[in-house]
Amino acid sequence: MAPSFDWWAKESRRGTPVVVKMENPNWSMVELEGPIEDDFLMGGSPVRARDKGRSKNAKQLTWVLLLKAHRAAGCLTSIASAMFSLTAIVRRRLASGRTDTDNDRDTGARGRRETENPAVKNRFYGCIKVFLWLSLLLLGFEVAAYFKGWHFGASNLQLKYLWNTQFGVKGAFDWVYFKWVFIRVEYLAPPLQFLANACIVLFLIQSLDRLVLCMGCFWIRLKKIKPVPKNGVLDLETGENGYFPMVLVQIPMCNEKEVYQQSIAAVCNLDWPKSKMLIQILDDSDDPIAQTLIKEEVNKWQREGARIVYRHRVLRDGYKAGNLKSAMNCNYVRDYEFVAIFDADFQPTSDFLMKTVPHFKDNVELGLVQARWSFVNKDENLLTRLQNINLAFHFEVEQQVNGCLINFFGFNGTAGVWRIKALEDSGGWLERTTVEDMDIAVRAHLHGWKFIFLNDVECQCELPESYEAYRKQQHRWHSGPMQLFRLCLPDIIKSKISFWKKFNLIFLFFLLRKLILPFYSFTLFCIILPMTMFIPEAELPAWVVCYIPATMSFLNILPAPKSFPFIVPYLLFENTMSVTKFNAMISGLFQLGSAYEWVVTKKSGRSSEGDLTSLVEKELKHQRGVSVPDLNDMKEEVKQQEEKASKKKKKTKHNRIYTKELALAFLLLAASARSLLSAQGVHFYFLLFQGISFLLVGLDLIGEQVQ
Repeated sequence: MAPSFDWWAKESRRGTPVVVKMENPNWSMVELEGPIEDDFLMGGSPVRARDKGRSKNAKQLTWVLLLKAHRAAGCLTSIASAMFSLTAIVRRRLASGRTDTDNDRDTGARGRRETENPAVKNRFYGCIKVFLWLSLLLLGFEVAAYFKGWHFGASNLQLKYLWNTQFGVKGAFDWVYFKWVFIRVEYLAPPLQFLANACIVLFLIQSLDRLVLCMGCFWIRLKKIKPVPKNGVLDLETGENGYFPMVLVQIPMCNEKEVYQQSIAAVCNLDWPKSKMLIQILDDSDDPIAQTLIKEEVNKWQREGARIVYRHRVLRDGYKAGNLKSAMNCNYVRDYEFVAIFDADFQPTSDFLMKTVPHFKDNVELGLVQARWSFVNKDENLLTRLQNINLAFHFEVEQQVNGCLINFFGFNGTAGVWRIKALEDSGGWLERTTVEDMDIAVRAHLHGWKFIFLNDVECQCELPESYEAYRKQQHRWHSGPMQLFRLCLPDIIKSKISFWKKFNLIFLFFLLRKLILPFYSFTLFCIILPMTMFIPEAELPAWVVCYIPATMSFLNILPAPKSFPFIVPYLLFENTMSVTKFNAMISGLFQLGSAYEWVVTKKSGRSSEGDLTSLVEKELKHQRGVSVPDLNDMKEEVKQQEEKASKKKKKTKHNRIYTKELALAFLLLAASARSLLSAQGVHFYFLLFQGISFLLVGLDLIGEQVQ
């Protein structure tokens, strides 16, 4: 007679503490704990065992069972209620008939939109679905094995497989499951562990880079280092220092009816001699109503005495870069030395030029002065709060440290002043990528121009309030750098800049922060981590899953200390956004269909109370003899306009279903269920909350949809 598995387990693990469950015709199910002795006999013979706890009488056992049943019923009721609510939300989303796979075209698109190949568009989603269905299949296997009592460690499962190869298989399911164990141990676990280790190394390198940047920021604050003009700040009234060069101010815009008034008003009230400043409104709108409104606003300020011109292109090629390039080709531009650029939703303070332009005096190598962004709607909803954390770190740490230490950083595309000679020397605006601002900054750096970042000079703007707008913005911001990297890598290698500057551009600026970061963030936490739950022989340590990400999130949130209550949502949301950033990075690197997609970020037209105050004070300062406007009436009018816009937005609000995020949500939740079977605490909670985060984003329950 072939020996049983219970006997074989005893022979293989003699003297080690184990828990064995056995069923014998002469005995009920007995649970044994402790070392298995030599008198462990076969065929119904008595066995020496020790009970785990004291015996309970029938009444106590009944009460315990009733209590557990009551708790289970309450838990099931809560779960059922949550599932019904979730089902209702899904039904409402499905009834709207809008998903991220719809082939609709946004009317706010700038220039010509490329028609994307559906096969290319769905390739990434298809890969995620493969992982999802595979995880659900494996979860079914593991649940069935668990209820069969095979909840052992990996070593015991390997022993059980070897025993069955020697003594026969009891059933078809046993054979399939044991074959799966053998395949994962021999063929799947080693490459998965290798990929996990590689991603961990990249993760540590990127975390070290983040730590060094934070230490640099701390050093700058400790030593109170900041750029200071050589001849001090200008004074418009006294004419002190007397440095008022010719400045061209440009506002490129496209179908942005919500914000054109406040941006035009802000630049027309800049403190600078009128004869030394010209404002260009570069309108690429294809909406006749928007064109008419913007043109009327320009005419109004012309009657007020502002030197402002309206330009509209007939051939709207090249997106924003084409618009700026066309404006720089005007004959009168040669009379100007500097150009200040503001996007349509930016509202510079009246002293913006007074604080930025003086840095150029007696500094012939300086090509760019970049100001910091601030946000009028950073507390509007959870999405804007999380964006504020990211951008606060970007300006306070990344831009400031790079500007102070190496005089180079990526131009942010707005709220900056360029020396026109630097633009011309670098080749001017090019339409070859969707990140024309980064493109011109890299080329200017290769030509030896230096940059200055002013952390104490702020320019107010808006954050996207809907996930749809934010998602499209991030896709452009992460696909464009990869397009640029492919194009400018030969120029970087052949340039005459120092080896350290080449290393900084290639490895730190492009590879580490633009390619490696989205790659490991998505691969490690959204693919490898769930797969290790189904292939437990490949492991991710708890410090990779929990401790280092928490530390990095803590460092990221330091520049925005009021956002500390949102540190956990921030960590989860950053991992959720990794799917969009990874997809964009791959599209840009390999020039796939969506790489050159450009959609203007939707605006809500919010204006802050501080802007109203400054504008009123400015008008009072320059318009003597005019009746004083009532600030409270202006505030009330703005409030009424915002209420009307809010009501209109509620009427036209719609939500989308994001299929990739939903597929990843179910993948992570399935992995969390598998982790629960293995009693892996940290991994379970991380996968559970990360899955819920993907689910909320996939159902468009974060932010607001702005119409």
